[in-house]
Amino acid sequence: MSDAMRTQPSALDQLPDRDPEETAEWAASLDAVTEAAGPNRAAYLMRRTLEHAEDAGLALPKLLETDYVNTIPTAAEPEFPGDEEMERRITAWNRWNAAAMVTRGSRQGLGGHIATFASAAWLYEIGFQHFFRGKEADGSGDQLFIQGHASPGIYARAFLDGRLTEEHLDRFRREVGGDGLPSYPHPRRLPWLWEFPTVSMGLGPLAAIYQARFNRYLLHRGIKDTSGSRVWAFLGDGEMDEPESTAALALAGREGLDNLTFVINCNLQRLDGPVRANFKIVQELEARFRAAGWNVIKALWGSAWDELFALDTTGALVRRLSEVPDGQFQTYATRDAGYIREHFFGADPALAEMAEALTDAKIVECFHTSRAGHEPRKVYAAYRAAVEHRGAPTVVLAQTVKGYTLGPGFESRNANHQMKKLTGKQFRAMRDLLELPIPDSRLDEDVVPYVHPGAGSPEVRYLRERRAALGGPAPARTVHPVALPEPPAKPFETLAKGSGSQEIATTMAFVRLVKDLMREEETGRRWVPIVPDEARTFGMESLFPSAGIYSPLGQTYDPVDRDMLLYYKEATDGQILNEGITEAGSMADFTAAATSYATHGEPMIPFYIFYSMFGWQRTADQMWALADQLGRGFLIGATAGRTTMTGEGLQHADGHSHLIASTNPAALAYDPAFAYEVGVIVRDGLRRMYGPDAEDVFYYLTVYNEPKVQPAMPHGVEEGIVKGLYRFQEAEGLPEDAPRLQLLASGTAIHWIIEARRLLARDWGVAADLWSATSWSELRRDALACDEAQLKGEDRVPYVTRVLEGAPGPVLAVSDWMRAVPDQISQWVPQSWHSIGTDGFGLSDTREAARRHFGVDPESIVVAALAALARRGEVKPDVVQKARALYGL
Repeated sequence: MSDAMRTQPSALDQLPDRDPEETAEWAASLDAVTEAAGPNRAAYLMRRTLEHAEDAGLALPKLLETDYVNTIPTAAEPEFPGDEEMERRITAWNRWNAAAMVTRGSRQGLGGHIATFASAAWLYEIGFQHFFRGKEADGSGDQLFIQGHASPGIYARAFLDGRLTEEHLDRFRREVGGDGLPSYPHPRRLPWLWEFPTVSMGLGPLAAIYQARFNRYLLHRGIKDTSGSRVWAFLGDGEMDEPESTAALALAGREGLDNLTFVINCNLQRLDGPVRANFKIVQELEARFRAAGWNVIKALWGSAWDELFALDTTGALVRRLSEVPDGQFQTYATRDAGYIREHFFGADPALAEMAEALTDAKIVECFHTSRAGHEPRKVYAAYRAAVEHRGAPTVVLAQTVKGYTLGPGFESRNANHQMKKLTGKQFRAMRDLLELPIPDSRLDEDVVPYVHPGAGSPEVRYLRERRAALGGPAPARTVHPVALPEPPAKPFETLAKGSGSQEIATTMAFVRLVKDLMREEETGRRWVPIVPDEARTFGMESLFPSAGIYSPLGQTYDPVDRDMLLYYKEATDGQILNEGITEAGSMADFTAAATSYATHGEPMIPFYIFYSMFGWQRTADQMWALADQLGRGFLIGATAGRTTMTGEGLQHADGHSHLIASTNPAALAYDPAFAYEVGVIVRDGLRRMYGPDAEDVFYYLTVYNEPKVQPAMPHGVEEGIVKGLYRFQEAEGLPEDAPRLQLLASGTAIHWIIEARRLLARDWGVAADLWSATSWSELRRDALACDEAQLKGEDRVPYVTRVLEGAPGPVLAVSDWMRAVPDQISQWVPQSWHSIGTDGFGLSDTREAARRHFGVDPESIVVAALAALARRGEVKPDVVQKARALYGL
């Protein structure tokens, strides 16, 4: 670069240079090449020099993008270890049956997707034949995150290997009755096949990264040797737009998760059109992954391109490929040779000269279908390089054609995601292309047939032999029940005794309980504490030095608080997963731990503690996926409620997470008021999730940061705590004919009704029974089950109806939640029903002021109670106004 071109100093000018003359000579050499051979040649030399420096291990910043060519050239591909013709036939059968299954279903109005698997068939088949480890060897095998829209191809392969029948395939998307095939990977719907739900796009990539990390966690903590397990995540290039898809790339790169491989099917199309019409998605993804520390392997061009690259003596072809946007390249894939000659090759004289040596057929082959993702040798080479790479995760960017082998009407078309079926003519063309032995007579049928070469055919024998060599069928989910021993009673008895005169919050009660349980010899090491960088907020810092914070590097520095008792301790075998400020990452951690009983045959007990406002509201989609994946564990919504977070305000004030949690059928949501309730619920959860008859549920507990004296547990309330309601205190000290009502409350609101009861008796002569409603949603769930049973002729009465039957007076329900939370049970309460809650947005102030604002403080409860009694004629109407005046309302 000449001095005239330098308009401002470079950052490099600030660095010491021991030999400025030598530096100037290098710069002059580059200037000379630019002037003599042109800027393209100079750029080429610089790129090659930087790549050479990187290969030599020199400490230089990495190139974020490489040329738009295959990372592994044809000459460097390893020998293919399989029978390529046999695998071609197997793939052909799978392609046909996947298309047939979706077409047959679509004629019934059920829909389905064809084009995704058509483009990715070889990406899966090479994995199944040569890489994916089954579970029969070590119980873990590899973990496969299958792209949701490719599920028809996985079903087709399971049909070929005998795990599914034609009847199963005909029940694709027909699940009523229990023997159908779900549309996408859903473990809860097909638990022997699918391990991971992936169709909520973006969650699969995130979950895969944390699954690979949790595999390392199990290994480093000595719980299970997972060194042979690899996580494979199959993704779409369009899916990478989801923020969750790339949220944890830096984590994987930072921790060197070389047990992880992403395979991104770059067919350049999303649901409505090109992924990056005006740009290049492959280059963008390469830069993003390389910047995050990943090993990137690009498998872009099929072998038909070898001739073109051999003719490219000037680099014009590589430059042109790098500059053509994806939208234009998709157009080339649908146009004739003349159009491609004019618009692609005609852009550069050197390319125009090259094109003269190419036939129209060669040009059409290259630009229409010749992609590395459709060639088994190139896919095998990419996968082999991925599994052999050490020190970093690998992403394979495999270029394909969406709708490949489905014919010109499908391939590279914008609308092919919405195209659900093939015509008879298209099936004939597909049969001919795939060279399948299907006679025309079978294709004259109204319903396109499934085809199978026979259980004893060479194809099926080959397939089964390969799977046997790799450790059994895949994908597969197996559960070998391992019941954990019941924990000792002592930690729970400690909570049952109460706190005496000491005030402690239920958050601290839970943390103390878990800390005691983590000390237990039998099951203590199976607890997995997960926290998103708020451990000190929740009083968990006492776990730092004893349990340690997991880091694969251990602790390579002296912590600033090393001389303190509760210092920040990181360790390779640390038990705590402190994820930083990422609720999504923490939930992905939780899911991996919550399903370890199936993935690895090792039951773990995760508890993820978080600001309740940042749980269900922020990551409810992941909690749904957790339920789909049959996860087990404890979600702890701390600092719960709309009025307990003094000073924090609207974005921290949770008054609705229990309403969201109630929509999840696998979530057992509790809002305990006292420490002993926390103990009973956790003990019940351990029994239900980890006992001999383990259930596929998870618990959500809300706990509070408001210190209170914790009472001792009354006798005989355990059943009510678990079921959701019990009488905490009965009215006393007033005449029997005094007006009376029932006050129900959950969580911290129990303390408000205790004070309200005192005011009602002192100021107005009104008696009140106090009830602790530990779970509004469990009460509703029981009532719904009873309603269903009654419709079938069974005589079942809801629990809430039975326990409140005969209790005098109206019912007033109070909580720190919006009224819709307690109102869930209103129709099954035999008394007249009233509720107050914290509807609306949260705000910052003192607890007392916030509760007065929402009308849930003790005085407001008194007024609401008197109003309920006045409507029944049990107190005079003017009493309500007198109460408002007395309490300054």
